Amino acid sequence: MSLDKKTIAMAKEPNYAALTTLFDNGSPQTHVMWVDTDGENILINTEIHRRKYLNIKNDPRVTVMIWKSDNEFKFVEVRGNVVGEITGKEALENINELSQKYWNKPYPFEIQSERIVLKIKPEREFFFNLKDQDFEDLS
Repeated sequence: MSLDKKTIAMAKEPNYAALTTLFDNGSPQTHVMWVDTDGENILINTEIHRRKYLNIKNDPRVTVMIWKSDNEFKFVEVRGNVVGEITGKEALENINELSQKYWNKPYPFEIQSERIVLKIKPEREFFFNLKDQDFEDLS
């Protein structure tokens, strides 16, 4: 399935996302995250020692909910699977690009292990209160 143009716009703008992963016992874990897209997949940058990454290694199913920064009652939920990873220099560049997008400065935190970008292939999108008119370049 291809990402809808509204989802791409949501992921490109400085809107926050909630990433839900599953523990071994099936219990969900949710984190607020920065979000990006390559136009085909949702991209989430994390570190390899974090629980969310360890959860994904055991079960690649995830849900990502992105809400508009100016109206949290306008959101898209994307359900899918982590189908790939970006590591090394590209992952470091991505976290700095995200920091610029959200905070207008380089990434300020020490990297504790290794940055990794999770590529999430969408299987389902659900829109709540989002219309093309919410995006200047889509109208």
